[in-house]
Amino acid sequence: MVKFGYTILYVNDVSKSISFYENAFGFTRKFITPENDYGELSTGETTISFASKELANSNLKKGFIESDLTNKPFATELGFITDNVEEVLVKSKEAGAAILQEAKQKPWGQTVAYIRDIDGFLIEICTPMG
Repeated sequence: MVKFGYTILYVNDVSKSISFYENAFGFTRKFITPENDYGELSTGETTISFASKELANSNLKKGFIESDLTNKPFATELGFITDNVEEVLVKSKEAGAAILQEAKQKPWGQTVAYIRDIDGFLIEICTPMG
């Protein structure tokens, strides 16, 4: 059986990005390397990891498309589930997030909002389904 273990975001400053996620969403830091080139957050069953762009370039010799707030977000998003979307939206904005879409109720009853983190990654904040 395959288990989804983590997502790694390539960022400018691992410590700064981890601090953003701690402040915006209350996640817990697992560790950061002494070189500040890799770190992880405890978020439940799946880990969000962060690697410096320098480390990513050393692993991906042909390069990659960098995320930043000056370009449109990738066609990928992190989804964070909460009972209070509005509260998390306010907290994430205070931590430095850019609001893309305020909380809106979908026809199926779920409340959904969209933000971008300090590195430009797209995040959906939503209530549980059903």
